[in-house]
Amino acid sequence: MSSEPQPAERDPFDVSEAEIDEALAACEGDAPATIRALLVGQAYLEHEMSRIQADASSGFRRRRHALGD
Repeated sequence: MSSEPQPAERDPFDVSEAEIDEALAACEGDAPATIRALLVGQAYLEHEMSRIQADASSGFRRRRHALGD
């Protein structure tokens, strides 16, 4: 057993100043462009989640039908 302390779990919604600076730098310091990029990324992730959820749900339904439920 290791005596090294475990790293504290990070809150996934905790954004550091460095991460904010990195996002702004990626858009060359343009705040509206940074917000736009983040919103587009969020919309993409929401779309993917919906698609995956629909695929998983239809797979679940096929499996239940195959088992005769």
